[in-house]
Amino acid sequence: MTMLAELLVDLDAEYADLRRLVEPLGDRAPEWDRATPAEGWAVRDQISHLAFFDDAGRLAMVEPDAFARSVEVAMAKGGDPMEEHLTRGRAMGGDELLAWWGQAHQGMTQAFAGADPKERIPWYGPPMGVLSFISARLMETWAHGQDVADALGQLRRPSDRLRHVAHLGVRARPFSYLVRGREAPPGRIEVNLAAPSGEPWQWTIGEAADGDETAVVEGPALDFCLVVTQRRNLADSALTVTGDLAVDWMSIAQAFAGPPGPGRPALGHGQG
Repeated sequence: MTMLAELLVDLDAEYADLRRLVEPLGDRAPEWDRATPAEGWAVRDQISHLAFFDDAGRLAMVEPDAFARSVEVAMAKGGDPMEEHLTRGRAMGGDELLAWWGQAHQGMTQAFAGADPKERIPWYGPPMGVLSFISARLMETWAHGQDVADALGQLRRPSDRLRHVAHLGVRARPFSYLVRGREAPPGRIEVNLAAPSGEPWQWTIGEAADGDETAVVEGPALDFCLVVTQRRNLADSALTVTGDLAVDWMSIAQAFAGPPGPGRPALGHGQG
C-alpha cells in the first residue's frame, strides 16, 4: 500500500520537475504566453491552474468549512469556473506567478504531511480520501506539465512516478463512462504496462464470463498515462489495444475529474 509520506515525496519531485522547465523563463518572457496544446490555454495558465487548486487543497484540509463556503460562492457565480484563476494568473509577471505556485504547493504539502491517510476531505465533487487526493494532485501536476513541455519544445524523462498516474487511470474507468451518462460494461480487461525502469506493471479490471474474451491494453506506461490524461490521442500512442471492451474504454479514458474532456486530435504518427 502506498504510504502518504511516499506520495508526498513523489508529488514534490513532480513539482520540481515541472518547475525546472519554467523557472529559467524571465519575468516578462514571451514564452509565458505561448499557446499549449490545451486549446485557449497558455503556459502561464497551466501554472496558475495548478497554483489555484493547490491553494484550494490546503484550504480543504485545514479549513473544510471555509472551503465548502468558497465552493458555494463559486457555484453561485455561474459561468466558466476556470475564469477567475486564469484571469488572476494572466495579470501576473512570471516571477509573481511562480511565487504563487510555490507558496500554494508548499502550503498544501505541509497541510497534508500530518494527515490521517484514512481521512476524507471535501472537494468540488464527492469528498476524497487523502491518498487519492494527493495522487490526483500528482497526476494533475504531471499532466499539465506535459502541456508546458510540449509548448516549450522540451522532452521530459519519464520516471516510475507514473505508476500513480497509471493507477488512477485504471481506477477511473467507471468515471470515464459516468460523466458521459453511461455505465461501464462488464467484462475483464488486463492492463499490462512497461514502466520507464522496465519493470512490468499489471492491473486486472472486472471478471470475464464463461466464453468471453479478455480484453487487453498493453505497451509503455508513458503512453498509457498520456492517453488517460488526454494529452495524446490513442492513435499517436504505442499502445496495443485488443478487444471491444478495451477499445471502447480507451476511446473515452479520463483520469481527471470534471466533465468529459475533449481529448486531443490525432497527429497521424501513432505506433499502436
